Amino acid sequence: MEARKVLHFVPTDAPSSGRSKNGYVFQEMELQDGEQQDCGKNSHVNHKGQIYDSQIQISVSDSDFSGFGLLNTTRKHVKPMNFKEEVRAHRDLDGFLAQASILLDERASTLDEVLRRMLSDIAMDGPESCNVEEILNSVFTDVGEKDFSVQLLLETIQGVTVSSTGIHYQQSWLCILSSEKRLQRRHVCITRLERPQNWGVNCCEVRFVILILAPPRTKSTKTTIELGRTFSTMFSDISLRQRLLEVKTQDEFKQELIHQRQQLMAVKEKPVEEEVEDSDPRKVKSLQCKDFLKAGKGIYDDLRRRLPLYPSDFTDGIIGKDRCLLKYTTTAIFLYIAILLPAIAFGSLNDESTRGEIDVQKTIVGQSIGGVIYALFAGSPLVIPLTTAPLAIFISVIRGICDDYDLDFDAFYACIGLWNSLFLILGGLFNVSLLMKLFKRSTEEVIALFISVAFVGDAVKGTVKIFQHFYHGPILTTTNSTVVIQQINEILEKAENQIGNTLGDHNVTVMGHSEGHPLIFLPESLVQCTREMPILCLLLMLGTLWLGYTLFIIKRSPYLNDKIREVVSDCALPISVVIFSFIGSYLFLDIQLPVFSVHNGPVFRYPPFEKLSGMNTLSAVGLGFLLALLIFIDQNIVISLTHVPEHKLLKGTAFHWDLMLTGFINILMSCLGLPWMHAAFPHSSLHARQLAKVEQHVENGHLYTTIVSVKETRLTSLAAYILIGLSAFMLPIPLQWIPKPVLYGLFLYIAATSLDGNQMVDRMCLLLKEQTSYPPTHYIRRVPQRKIHYFTGLQMIQLIVLCAFGMYPLPYMKMVFPLLMILLVPIRTSMLPRVIEAKYLDIMDSQHM
Repeated sequence: MEARKVLHFVPTDAPSSGRSKNGYVFQEMELQDGEQQDCGKNSHVNHKGQIYDSQIQISVSDSDFSGFGLLNTTRKHVKPMNFKEEVRAHRDLDGFLAQASILLDERASTLDEVLRRMLSDIAMDGPESCNVEEILNSVFTDVGEKDFSVQLLLETIQGVTVSSTGIHYQQSWLCILSSEKRLQRRHVCITRLERPQNWGVNCCEVRFVILILAPPRTKSTKTTIELGRTFSTMFSDISLRQRLLEVKTQDEFKQELIHQRQQLMAVKEKPVEEEVEDSDPRKVKSLQCKDFLKAGKGIYDDLRRRLPLYPSDFTDGIIGKDRCLLKYTTTAIFLYIAILLPAIAFGSLNDESTRGEIDVQKTIVGQSIGGVIYALFAGSPLVIPLTTAPLAIFISVIRGICDDYDLDFDAFYACIGLWNSLFLILGGLFNVSLLMKLFKRSTEEVIALFISVAFVGDAVKGTVKIFQHFYHGPILTTTNSTVVIQQINEILEKAENQIGNTLGDHNVTVMGHSEGHPLIFLPESLVQCTREMPILCLLLMLGTLWLGYTLFIIKRSPYLNDKIREVVSDCALPISVVIFSFIGSYLFLDIQLPVFSVHNGPVFRYPPFEKLSGMNTLSAVGLGFLLALLIFIDQNIVISLTHVPEHKLLKGTAFHWDLMLTGFINILMSCLGLPWMHAAFPHSSLHARQLAKVEQHVENGHLYTTIVSVKETRLTSLAAYILIGLSAFMLPIPLQWIPKPVLYGLFLYIAATSLDGNQMVDRMCLLLKEQTSYPPTHYIRRVPQRKIHYFTGLQMIQLIVLCAFGMYPLPYMKMVFPLLMILLVPIRTSMLPRVIEAKYLDIMDSQHM
């Protein structure tokens, strides 16, 4: 059980001497609930939530060394202020608001300079005389001699999180206390630094400094510690700190503090949805057979919990203080590109496999119709439904079966789709999604990593196909041998008459002689572009990946400012696609690049069911069940990966209702002859991250990004799918200006960005790192290193087996792929505990980062 605490640092009996300009302060570092850091063997936490006093001594072998000293530190637990019951909290805040001393965007870089600026501001605001040097001497204590003095803060309050793995300090704010006998009243000054400052090993990201001064002899409820409790309790909330970073004026700063007080005063009542919380499969304590017999209970609970929040899905970020119009706009543009280009790629694949029955235009229209329905009515609006590569392979298998048994493709395709939808609807009614309780995090990450590998595989296969077709020799533009021989004879005749010159309209040049025969180039009308085309395709694909990923990580760089970095990072994919489409289609206009085909014909086609016999209809049941199994697994795993605790989504999930809604959508897709769809990874997780507000912190040299909050809105996906529907009118021009290599680059970009946050990938990287550079994650501290590598190796074996079956060229092999994913569950629950202790497996499967 984790608890948030406040530590009070009081170094006592320390030598007092002059201060040094550059020193070392008591540091803090920030980790949220569930994030772990070992505090060493000397950290002690008792079961009552109290932190034992500890003494830290600095010693050297030779006490005569000039820098030798002793430091005694006492750590005391300070109870956070209860704003509901303690009146003093409100009086402290009201007194501060009446005589507020707030400095915004302070540019000073050292703690000494910041404190001098704060003390000067306090002196200007009050009638009291304020001796800056005396107060600074009371704020700091020095260790060492005059020539080697190290600056330490004498008394501070810091927020900490106490868990079974130790104590974790926050690092983005610092509360400094000091008692000065010359003062007549208490003073509080809050400074927001212009940029994070590094003031020590574990104090790398300070943005807020709170300075509290008070006379030493005062009422017990008015001491510096009591006043520090008030403001430390408020600033321990990461959401408040994030909001305070965005305010522009002191009045807005005050309003945020008032709003935070109101939130802390609110009575923490039990949520109404507590009794229906079990509809989330991941929170079910245990599975029982009777849970699957309560028809419609899961859907009822989903709707009961989710419907009251439905209006806020349209108003959050649009009205009120916390508006996010720019963030919504950039996210909608990102989704538009991230959905449209895979739709074009998979539509082109369907076009080739079905010989035009399902083409790019139908795929785009289907994505728009199904996506709009899902965005309006789904219980998880951040989830993005798409047609995916496994569905495209499934469709190609159906086309092959129709060819082998002389079946009408439209009718058989629709029949399989209707059976699939029936199974999905029944699964939603009978709470089959409760089985997701059996899927552990490690299993989900293996499947997620397989999807990322599949994206890379599709890009590589497409590029290899281009090289095989165009790189190894000239390709004739026509297969009519008569035309080819006739043009070659004309070229040879002209070459004999005009040796060494440019030949007529064919632009054929004699390059030399070999045994008396001239060497010539064939005309461009006969020879299709060869080696320059595949080389350009490779450069376009890698360039799209490089530029997109470079712009994506620009938010971690010091260039430009925060707002511009955020916008550029959000629009990284659209910018990369537009630039390299322009390079390929305009700057290299003379090189014919591969593009997708567009057919003229009706978009919607009602299937002729009368062409199927009863036996054909029954034979579609098995294929429909396998398809439903594939969609069921992908749908629920994507929802689970989108609603991980790290994303801090507050509105809950709707597994059962979303599964039924997917069934209804696929009924429409089947009857209109459009490709099926389901929740897609990694688009859904990337959508949540695009809408997130984040806070970065450094821990032991590793940069971590913590999500503060995520806007759970329907507007971004709704706008993206409407734009995709309008894109159907942009066929063939200008969408055909997007070369296929750029689509492959998009696949690589999506695969690369989806690896962020995947624990399996992080543990695979440990195999290539030296032990001193291991990040301080919870499993590194609590699990033996050998067990970690065993577990990672077993996951890699599972991934290799999935890739072998999922990418095997035999289409019928991929039909049983959903069954293989199901087998990962008993492997994790029954086989792995025999190799690795269950307690270690649970630690590595936990949600902590």
